[in-house]
Amino acid sequence: MSESIALGFCNNVDYEIVWNAEVLEDLVIRYQIRAHELSALAEIRSERDLVVSILGFMRTSQGGERFVGGSEILERFAARFEKKVTLGGTSVRAAIAMRKLGHRSALHLITQNEHVRRLIPQDIPYVCSNESDSIYPHLIVQFGAGDRVKAGEIDICARQPNRLIYHCNADRIAMRIAPDFAILIEDAKVLLVSGFNAMQSKQLLLERLREVMNLLECLPKDATVFLEDGGYHDASFRKLIYGTLGRRIDVYSMNEDELQSHLGRRIDLGDVGQARQALKELNEVIPVAVIVLHTRHWALAYGIGASRYAAALRAGVTMATTRFRYGDDFTRADYDGIASRAPNAAGAEFAFAFNSVARDGAFCVPVPDVEQENATTIGLGDAFVGGFLPALLA
Repeated sequence: MSESIALGFCNNVDYEIVWNAEVLEDLVIRYQIRAHELSALAEIRSERDLVVSILGFMRTSQGGERFVGGSEILERFAARFEKKVTLGGTSVRAAIAMRKLGHRSALHLITQNEHVRRLIPQDIPYVCSNESDSIYPHLIVQFGAGDRVKAGEIDICARQPNRLIYHCNADRIAMRIAPDFAILIEDAKVLLVSGFNAMQSKQLLLERLREVMNLLECLPKDATVFLEDGGYHDASFRKLIYGTLGRRIDVYSMNEDELQSHLGRRIDLGDVGQARQALKELNEVIPVAVIVLHTRHWALAYGIGASRYAAALRAGVTMATTRFRYGDDFTRADYDGIASRAPNAAGAEFAFAFNSVARDGAFCVPVPDVEQENATTIGLGDAFVGGFLPALLA
Protein backbone atom coordinates (compact mmCIF):
# COMPACT_ATOMS: atom_id res chain seq x y z
CA MET A 1 0.00 0.00 0.00
CA SER A 2 1.38 3.42 -0.90
CA GLU A 3 0.20 6.98 -0.20
CA SER A 4 0.64 10.36 -1.89
CA ILE A 5 2.32 11.71 1.26
CA ALA A 6 5.16 9.84 2.97
CA LEU A 7 6.69 10.96 6.26
CA GLY A 8 10.08 10.00 7.71
CA PHE A 9 11.98 9.15 9.66
CA CYS A 10 11.51 9.06 13.44
CA ASN A 11 9.02 8.93 16.28
CA ASN A 12 9.05 8.84 20.08
CA VAL A 13 6.88 8.96 23.19
CA ASP A 14 6.46 12.37 24.84
CA TYR A 15 5.80 13.18 28.48
CA GLU A 16 4.05 16.54 28.29
CA ILE A 17 4.14 17.90 31.83
CA VAL A 18 1.69 20.49 33.14
CA TRP A 19 3.53 23.68 34.10
CA ASN A 20 3.87 24.07 37.86
CA ALA A 21 6.08 26.92 39.05
CA GLU A 22 5.87 25.78 42.68
CA VAL A 23 7.59 22.49 41.86
CA LEU A 24 10.41 24.30 40.09
CA GLU A 25 10.74 26.80 42.93
CA ASP A 26 11.01 23.94 45.44
CA LEU A 27 13.78 22.38 43.34
CA VAL A 28 15.64 25.70 43.13
CA ILE A 29 15.69 25.85 46.92
CA ARG A 30 16.48 22.14 47.38
CA TYR A 31 19.42 22.23 44.98
CA GLN A 32 20.55 25.75 46.01
CA ILE A 33 20.62 26.93 42.41
CA ARG A 34 22.19 30.36 41.88
CA ALA A 35 21.33 32.87 39.15
CA HIS A 36 24.82 32.87 37.63
CA GLU A 37 24.58 29.09 36.98
CA LEU A 38 21.60 29.28 34.63
CA SER A 39 22.52 28.13 31.13
CA ALA A 40 20.62 26.58 28.23
CA LEU A 41 23.88 25.00 27.09
CA ALA A 42 24.86 23.26 30.33
CA GLU A 43 25.56 19.52 30.24
CA ILE A 44 22.69 17.61 31.86
CA ARG A 45 23.83 14.73 34.08
CA SER A 46 21.43 15.15 37.02
CA GLU A 47 18.02 16.52 37.93
CA ARG A 48 19.74 19.65 39.22
CA ASP A 49 21.37 20.18 35.81
CA LEU A 50 17.96 19.76 34.17
CA VAL A 51 16.43 22.52 36.30
CA VAL A 52 19.41 24.79 35.52
CA SER A 53 18.82 24.18 31.80
CA ILE A 54 15.06 24.79 31.92
CA LEU A 55 15.51 28.08 33.75
CA GLY A 56 18.34 29.04 31.40
CA PHE A 57 15.99 28.69 28.44
CA MET A 58 13.13 30.38 30.25
CA ARG A 59 15.29 33.42 31.05
CA THR A 60 15.62 34.15 27.30
CA SER A 61 12.15 32.81 26.38
CA GLN A 62 13.80 30.60 23.77
CA GLY A 63 12.87 27.03 22.87
CA GLY A 64 15.25 24.19 22.17
CA GLU A 65 16.14 20.51 22.41
CA ARG A 66 18.82 18.98 24.63
CA PHE A 67 20.32 15.56 25.30
CA VAL A 68 20.21 14.21 28.87
CA GLY A 69 22.62 11.77 30.51
CA GLY A 70 19.93 9.19 31.30
CA SER A 71 16.18 8.60 30.94
CA GLU A 72 15.93 8.04 34.70
CA ILE A 73 16.57 11.78 35.16
CA LEU A 74 13.54 12.56 33.03
CA GLU A 75 11.37 9.91 34.69
CA ARG A 76 12.21 11.31 38.14
CA PHE A 77 11.52 14.90 37.11
CA ALA A 78 8.30 14.09 35.21
CA ALA A 79 6.95 12.18 38.22
CA ARG A 80 6.78 15.48 40.14
CA PHE A 81 4.19 16.90 37.69
CA GLU A 82 0.88 16.06 36.14
CA LYS A 83 1.60 14.79 32.64
CA LYS A 84 0.05 13.58 29.41
CA VAL A 85 1.59 10.80 27.32
CA THR A 86 1.58 11.63 23.60
CA LEU A 87 3.53 10.78 20.45
CA GLY A 88 6.33 13.02 19.21
CA GLY A 89 8.48 13.37 16.15
CA THR A 90 7.69 15.75 13.29
CA SER A 91 6.52 12.96 10.99
CA VAL A 92 4.07 11.40 13.46
CA ARG A 93 2.63 14.68 14.73
CA ALA A 94 2.23 15.89 11.15
CA ALA A 95 0.49 12.62 10.22
CA ILE A 96 -1.96 12.90 13.11
CA ALA A 97 -2.71 16.56 12.29
CA MET A 98 -3.33 16.01 8.59
CA ARG A 99 -5.47 12.93 9.28
CA LYS A 100 -7.94 15.22 11.05
CA LEU A 101 -8.43 16.97 7.71
CA GLY A 102 -8.93 13.69 5.85
CA HIS A 103 -5.40 13.18 4.49
CA ARG A 104 -3.65 9.85 4.95
CA SER A 105 0.10 9.35 4.87
CA ALA A 106 2.69 6.56 5.06
CA LEU A 107 5.06 6.57 8.03
CA HIS A 108 8.59 5.41 8.80
CA LEU A 109 9.02 4.69 12.52
CA ILE A 110 12.09 3.88 14.61
CA THR A 111 10.23 3.04 17.86
CA GLN A 112 7.23 0.88 18.57
CA ASN A 113 5.46 0.19 21.85
CA GLU A 114 1.97 0.14 23.36
CA HIS A 115 1.64 3.94 23.19
CA VAL A 116 2.62 4.04 19.50
CA ARG A 117 0.16 1.30 18.56
CA ARG A 118 -2.61 2.99 20.56
CA LEU A 119 -2.14 6.58 19.37
CA ILE A 120 -1.23 6.33 15.67
CA PRO A 121 -4.36 6.53 13.46
CA GLN A 122 -5.30 2.93 12.73
CA ASP A 123 -5.67 3.35 8.96
CA ILE A 124 -2.17 4.80 8.42
CA PRO A 125 0.35 2.32 6.93
CA TYR A 126 3.82 2.29 8.45
CA VAL A 127 7.07 0.38 8.74
CA CYS A 128 9.36 0.36 11.77
CA SER A 129 13.13 -0.13 11.70
CA ASN A 130 13.08 -1.58 15.24
CA GLU A 131 11.73 -5.12 15.49
CA SER A 132 11.34 -5.10 19.28
CA ASP A 133 9.46 -2.74 21.60
CA SER A 134 11.35 0.14 23.19
CA ILE A 135 10.53 3.39 24.95
CA TYR A 136 12.85 6.32 25.59
CA PRO A 137 10.52 9.13 26.75
CA HIS A 138 11.03 12.74 25.76
CA LEU A 139 10.30 15.33 28.43
CA ILE A 140 8.28 18.26 27.07
CA VAL A 141 8.32 21.47 29.11
CA GLN A 142 6.04 24.31 28.02
CA PHE A 143 6.00 27.76 29.59
CA GLY A 144 3.60 30.58 28.77
CA ALA A 145 4.06 34.31 28.48
CA GLY A 146 4.13 35.70 32.02
CA ASP A 147 4.97 32.39 33.71
CA ARG A 148 7.30 33.13 36.60
CA VAL A 149 9.75 31.23 38.79
CA LYS A 150 10.79 33.10 41.94
CA ALA A 151 12.89 31.38 44.59
CA GLY A 152 16.07 32.38 46.40
CA GLU A 153 17.96 34.72 44.08
CA ILE A 154 16.12 33.34 41.00
CA ASP A 155 13.38 35.57 39.59
CA ILE A 156 12.50 34.81 35.97
CA CYS A 157 9.40 35.76 33.99
CA ALA A 158 8.95 34.42 30.44
CA ARG A 159 8.30 37.13 27.85
CA GLN A 160 6.65 34.76 25.38
CA PRO A 161 5.52 31.12 25.29
CA ASN A 162 7.91 28.41 24.16
CA ARG A 163 8.75 24.74 24.53
CA LEU A 164 11.73 22.62 25.56
CA ILE A 165 12.52 19.00 24.64
CA TYR A 166 14.82 16.75 26.69
CA HIS A 167 15.65 13.12 26.00
CA CYS A 168 18.14 10.26 26.11
CA ASN A 169 16.81 8.25 23.17
CA ALA A 170 18.94 5.36 21.89
CA ASP A 171 16.60 4.86 18.92
CA ARG A 172 17.01 8.50 17.90
CA ILE A 173 20.78 8.24 18.24
CA ALA A 174 20.92 5.11 16.06
CA MET A 175 18.21 6.21 13.55
CA ARG A 176 17.96 2.85 11.83
CA ILE A 177 16.38 3.03 8.39
CA ALA A 178 13.93 0.34 7.22
CA PRO A 179 14.51 -0.65 3.57
CA ASP A 180 10.83 -1.68 3.36
CA PHE A 181 9.87 2.00 3.42
CA ALA A 182 10.67 1.94 -0.30
CA ILE A 183 7.42 0.06 -0.90
CA LEU A 184 5.38 2.81 0.80
CA ILE A 185 6.94 5.71 -1.12
CA GLU A 186 6.90 4.40 -4.67
CA ASP A 187 3.81 6.48 -5.52
CA ALA A 188 4.48 9.38 -3.15
CA LYS A 189 4.16 12.90 -4.49
CA VAL A 190 5.59 14.41 -1.28
CA LEU A 191 8.21 13.05 1.12
CA LEU A 192 9.16 14.55 4.49
CA VAL A 193 12.74 14.05 5.68
CA SER A 194 13.26 14.81 9.38
CA GLY A 195 14.51 13.43 12.67
CA PHE A 196 18.30 13.20 12.37
CA ASN A 197 19.04 16.05 14.79
CA ALA A 198 19.73 13.84 17.84
CA MET A 199 22.41 11.66 16.26
CA GLN A 200 25.87 11.79 17.81
CA SER A 201 28.19 9.99 15.35
CA LYS A 202 29.15 11.70 12.09
CA GLN A 203 30.15 8.39 10.54
CA LEU A 204 26.81 6.79 11.43
CA LEU A 205 24.91 9.84 10.22
CA LEU A 206 26.63 9.67 6.83
CA GLU A 207 25.75 5.98 6.62
CA ARG A 208 22.09 6.72 7.37
CA LEU A 209 22.01 9.55 4.83
CA ARG A 210 23.34 7.20 2.17
CA GLU A 211 20.47 4.84 3.01
CA VAL A 212 18.03 7.74 2.67
CA MET A 213 19.54 8.65 -0.71
CA ASN A 214 18.91 5.08 -1.85
CA LEU A 215 15.28 5.40 -0.75
CA LEU A 216 14.92 8.68 -2.63
CA GLU A 217 15.73 6.78 -5.82
CA CYS A 218 12.44 4.92 -5.31
CA LEU A 219 10.40 8.14 -5.43
CA PRO A 220 8.67 9.31 -8.59
CA LYS A 221 10.94 11.78 -10.39
CA ASP A 222 8.50 14.67 -9.86
CA ALA A 223 8.01 14.08 -6.12
CA THR A 224 8.68 17.01 -3.77
CA VAL A 225 11.24 16.33 -1.02
CA PHE A 226 10.63 18.52 2.04
CA LEU A 227 13.30 18.64 4.76
CA GLU A 228 12.34 19.98 8.18
CA ASP A 229 15.27 21.25 10.25
CA GLY A 230 15.53 20.67 14.00
CA GLY A 231 17.40 21.45 17.19
CA TYR A 232 20.66 19.66 16.35
CA HIS A 233 22.68 18.52 19.34
CA ASP A 234 25.77 18.92 17.15
CA ALA A 235 25.22 21.93 14.90
CA SER A 236 27.92 20.76 12.47
CA PHE A 237 25.67 17.84 11.48
CA ARG A 238 23.44 20.24 9.56
CA LYS A 239 26.18 20.66 6.97
CA LEU A 240 26.33 16.89 6.51
CA ILE A 241 22.56 16.80 6.00
CA TYR A 242 22.29 19.40 3.27
CA GLY A 243 25.71 18.51 1.88
CA THR A 244 24.53 14.95 1.26
CA LEU A 245 20.85 15.43 0.47
CA GLY A 246 20.94 19.00 -0.85
CA ARG A 247 20.71 18.23 -4.56
CA ARG A 248 17.49 16.26 -3.93
CA ILE A 249 15.85 18.67 -1.46
CA ASP A 250 13.14 20.89 -2.94
CA VAL A 251 12.09 22.70 0.25
CA TYR A 252 14.25 23.25 3.36
CA SER A 253 12.06 24.37 6.28
CA MET A 254 12.89 25.72 9.75
CA ASN A 255 11.66 27.93 12.59
CA GLU A 256 13.20 31.17 13.86
CA ASP A 257 15.34 29.50 16.54
CA GLU A 258 16.83 27.17 13.94
CA LEU A 259 17.45 30.06 11.54
CA GLN A 260 19.38 31.94 14.21
CA SER A 261 21.32 28.80 15.09
CA HIS A 262 22.42 28.55 11.45
CA LEU A 263 23.50 32.21 11.41
CA GLY A 264 25.09 32.25 14.85
CA ARG A 265 23.32 35.48 15.81
CA ARG A 266 19.95 36.89 16.80
CA ILE A 267 17.88 38.80 14.27
CA ASP A 268 14.90 41.11 14.65
CA LEU A 269 12.03 39.11 13.15
CA GLY A 270 10.00 42.31 12.77
CA ASP A 271 12.65 43.94 10.57
CA VAL A 272 12.15 43.11 6.88
CA GLY A 273 15.68 44.15 5.97
CA GLN A 274 17.26 41.90 8.59
CA ALA A 275 15.04 38.98 7.61
CA ARG A 276 15.86 39.30 3.90
CA GLN A 277 19.58 39.57 4.63
CA ALA A 278 19.41 36.50 6.87
CA LEU A 279 17.64 34.51 4.16
CA LYS A 280 20.18 35.61 1.56
CA GLU A 281 23.06 34.49 3.79
CA LEU A 282 21.32 31.22 4.58
CA ASN A 283 20.64 30.42 0.93
CA GLU A 284 24.33 30.92 0.14
CA VAL A 285 25.17 28.23 2.70
CA ILE A 286 22.21 25.98 1.88
CA PRO A 287 21.77 26.23 -1.91
CA VAL A 288 18.35 24.56 -2.13
CA ALA A 289 15.52 25.65 -4.42
CA VAL A 290 13.28 27.07 -1.69
CA ILE A 291 13.75 27.88 2.00
CA VAL A 292 10.65 28.03 4.20
CA LEU A 293 10.77 29.92 7.48
CA HIS A 294 7.89 29.68 9.97
CA THR A 295 7.65 31.96 13.01
CA ARG A 296 5.03 32.89 15.60
CA HIS A 297 3.83 35.90 13.56
CA TRP A 298 4.40 34.91 9.92
CA ALA A 299 5.74 32.26 7.53
CA LEU A 300 7.50 32.74 4.21
CA ALA A 301 9.03 30.96 1.24
CA TYR A 302 12.29 32.22 -0.23
CA GLY A 303 13.59 31.07 -3.60
CA ILE A 304 12.74 30.94 -7.28
CA GLY A 305 8.98 30.68 -7.77
CA ALA A 306 8.32 31.01 -4.04
CA SER A 307 4.85 32.47 -4.60
CA ARG A 308 3.60 29.08 -5.81
CA TYR A 309 3.79 27.97 -2.16
CA ALA A 310 1.32 30.64 -1.01
CA ALA A 311 -1.55 28.20 -0.42
CA ALA A 312 0.76 25.76 1.41
CA LEU A 313 2.08 28.54 3.65
CA ARG A 314 -1.48 29.58 4.55
CA ALA A 315 -2.46 25.98 5.28
CA GLY A 316 0.68 25.55 7.40
CA VAL A 317 0.11 28.60 9.60
CA THR A 318 -3.58 27.71 9.93
CA MET A 319 -2.76 24.21 11.16
CA ALA A 320 -0.07 25.46 13.56
CA THR A 321 -2.38 28.14 14.97
CA THR A 322 -5.19 25.62 15.37
CA ARG A 323 -2.88 23.42 17.44
CA PHE A 324 -1.68 26.46 19.42
CA ARG A 325 -5.30 27.31 20.24
CA TYR A 326 -6.86 23.86 20.75
CA GLY A 327 -4.01 21.41 21.38
CA ASP A 328 -4.28 17.77 20.31
CA ASP A 329 -8.05 17.63 20.34
CA PHE A 330 -8.87 20.07 17.54
CA THR A 331 -11.48 19.31 14.88
CA ARG A 332 -11.96 20.23 11.24
CA ALA A 333 -14.44 22.89 12.40
CA ASP A 334 -11.76 24.37 14.66
CA TYR A 335 -9.32 24.46 11.73
CA ASP A 336 -11.88 26.16 9.47
CA GLY A 337 -12.63 28.69 12.19
CA ILE A 338 -8.96 29.60 12.54
CA ALA A 339 -8.64 29.88 8.74
CA SER A 340 -11.36 32.55 8.74
CA ARG A 341 -9.74 34.72 11.42
CA ALA A 342 -8.01 37.99 10.65
CA PRO A 343 -4.18 37.97 10.71
CA ASN A 344 -2.22 39.16 13.71
CA ALA A 345 -1.22 42.82 13.39
CA ALA A 346 2.56 42.32 13.63
CA GLY A 347 2.51 39.51 11.07
CA ALA A 348 0.25 41.41 8.67
CA GLU A 349 2.48 44.48 8.82
CA PHE A 350 5.62 42.41 8.22
CA ALA A 351 4.07 40.38 5.38
CA PHE A 352 2.82 43.50 3.60
CA ALA A 353 6.22 45.18 3.81
CA PHE A 354 8.07 41.98 2.85
CA ASN A 355 5.86 41.26 -0.17
CA SER A 356 6.03 44.90 -1.29
CA VAL A 357 9.77 44.60 -1.94
CA ALA A 358 9.74 40.94 -3.01
CA ARG A 359 9.07 39.62 -6.48
CA ASP A 360 8.64 35.99 -7.42
CA GLY A 361 11.65 35.04 -5.31
CA ALA A 362 9.90 35.37 -1.94
CA PHE A 363 6.40 35.36 -0.46
CA CYS A 364 5.15 35.84 3.12
CA VAL A 365 1.83 35.17 4.87
CA PRO A 366 0.80 36.32 8.36
CA VAL A 367 -0.35 33.95 11.11
CA PRO A 368 -4.05 34.14 12.13
CA ASP A 369 -4.66 36.21 15.25
CA VAL A 370 -5.61 34.33 18.43
CA GLU A 371 -5.23 35.21 22.08
CA GLN A 372 -4.79 32.17 24.25
CA GLU A 373 -3.63 31.59 27.80
CA ASN A 374 -1.94 28.26 28.55
CA ALA A 375 -1.54 27.69 24.82
CA THR A 376 0.07 24.60 23.31
CA THR A 377 3.64 25.38 22.25
CA ILE A 378 4.93 21.86 21.54
CA GLY A 379 4.50 20.53 18.03
CA LEU A 380 3.67 23.82 16.32
CA GLY A 381 6.37 23.29 13.70
CA ASP A 382 5.14 19.72 13.24
CA ALA A 383 1.59 21.01 12.79
CA PHE A 384 2.86 23.56 10.25
CA VAL A 385 4.32 20.67 8.26
CA GLY A 386 1.03 18.78 8.60
CA GLY A 387 -0.81 21.69 7.02
CA PHE A 388 1.82 22.57 4.40
CA LEU A 389 2.40 19.16 2.79
CA PRO A 390 -1.19 18.22 1.81
CA ALA A 391 -1.57 21.63 0.16
CA LEU A 392 1.23 20.67 -2.25
CA LEU A 393 -1.08 18.04 -3.76
CA ALA A 394 -3.71 20.55 -4.84
